[in-house]
Amino acid sequence: MENYELETDSIVVGSGINSLVCAAMLAVKGKSVLVLERNSVFGGCIRTEELFPGYHHDIMSSWYPLFVGSPGYAALKTELDKAGLTFEQNDYSTGIVFPDGSGLAVKNDIEDTVARLEAICPGDGKAFGQMAGKMFGEDAVLTFGLLGNDPYSWSLIKLLYKEWRVRGMPGLMSFAADSLESCRKWANRTLSDDMNRALIAPWVLHTGLGPDEAISALIGKLTFAAVVAGGMPVVKGGSAHIVDALLKVITDHGGRAICDTEVTGIITNNNTSKLRALGVRTEKASYRARENVICNVTPDKLYQSLLTPAHSVPVELATKAGSYQFGRGGMQIHFALSAPPPWKTPELVNVPLVHLTESMEQVCLSVTEANNGLIPSCPTLGIGQPTAVDPSRAPDGSWILWIQMQELPSYIKGDALGEIPAPEDGKWNEDIREMVADRVQARLECVMPGLSEIIVGRKAYCPADLEHLNCNLVGGDPYSGVCSPDQFFWLRPFSPSSKARAHNTHIPNVYHIGASTHPGPGLGATSGYLVAKKLTN
Repeated sequence: MENYELETDSIVVGSGINSLVCAAMLAVKGKSVLVLERNSVFGGCIRTEELFPGYHHDIMSSWYPLFVGSPGYAALKTELDKAGLTFEQNDYSTGIVFPDGSGLAVKNDIEDTVARLEAICPGDGKAFGQMAGKMFGEDAVLTFGLLGNDPYSWSLIKLLYKEWRVRGMPGLMSFAADSLESCRKWANRTLSDDMNRALIAPWVLHTGLGPDEAISALIGKLTFAAVVAGGMPVVKGGSAHIVDALLKVITDHGGRAICDTEVTGIITNNNTSKLRALGVRTEKASYRARENVICNVTPDKLYQSLLTPAHSVPVELATKAGSYQFGRGGMQIHFALSAPPPWKTPELVNVPLVHLTESMEQVCLSVTEANNGLIPSCPTLGIGQPTAVDPSRAPDGSWILWIQMQELPSYIKGDALGEIPAPEDGKWNEDIREMVADRVQARLECVMPGLSEIIVGRKAYCPADLEHLNCNLVGGDPYSGVCSPDQFFWLRPFSPSSKARAHNTHIPNVYHIGASTHPGPGLGATSGYLVAKKLTN
């Protein structure tokens, strides 16, 4: 007989944004909720640390356009406002810079972006405007319906039927074909100028894809157009405040959250005909769940660790979970500066997130190099400037650079330039991390001459460090699984079976949420929202 430390309606395993939104929505609806987190801090991929005195760095995720436009935020906005959550943004959204320092800044304005792209190459601005108009016009209901609904719900079936009535089968097939296209193919067909192609191509990296991969055109177009239309909001004072606000909503409504507590297994009734979860077990105690257990973990963790053959896990599910594929590694490098960076293109100092690359083709090459186990010769740099939006994160007149790299091997086989020796075991270590960081700093000096003279401090996190911070980032994959067509939309985390699909598992009251589930990675918290909505309707 199990002795339970605490009894509650719902137990949520993990405290990423999907977990916290789900728990907050359940708590607001009157459900008692317990959130259990293995780390010493809550938030999953959301963490703010004072790396250097007075400088507050988001050491993983930082930008919230997906969340601000999400149904989860809409459902909780009143409560989050009461909890003191504030988002900040400026008039700019993104930009591109080349190694010679030339670049383009893009404002938070579709019409202005059309004009800027048109000035670079007649026809390109018009093409972007038409794409954005279609994305947010005739295709909006279908695109956002596919991403924002339970893929096996009646609401989605009704949506597809309605769109079939409007478009006909040829129209639906045309939408599907466009959605499967690669970004390189779409960009080469649609845009004439290399700068404009390079501006959009890096955005496909933000779901772990590359411009040559299937569905990367849809991802690239959607993310770029959404950022231009909605801007790049950050949380005032640091992203940790969104975690604090969600936790306050949970606790104000009677919920609880406990950190430093790793769930080691799900407790079931062991009745194969009416299998149900009764709670969870940790190393220190067991906790009873009267209604359900919601797990924000990777598929292999769920079906091969928290659940075992003793829980009647079908062989098919265990096999699929074990075959789930994780993607390339990511890296974060954070700079504290004593002054704003000396960009060769001065307008870029206003831009929240600038990508540095030679071309769309270089982005493709860097992805290929990383996929082959090589540290890329010229990796794409996502150069974030949170202090351009929220100056409160650093001392007066100072600056923060948030550098993200998404084209790194999880296991190193070599260096594309032949300068960094590959470790015998293929694993990242401190020496390699710092050599890569030195290369990145030198790359930044090309577009910000004199950067080194204003650096107060630098802190880097390699793929191994990211996995240590969040065990869902297997191999340092910041997106918790490849978003290839076989692991996306209806097929995330894997193809459905009679026992499990989307957020449902083979146990009726155990649910699966997080970046490894539909609709995939990002900070939109959609999977947590969908499960909470299902449980409270």
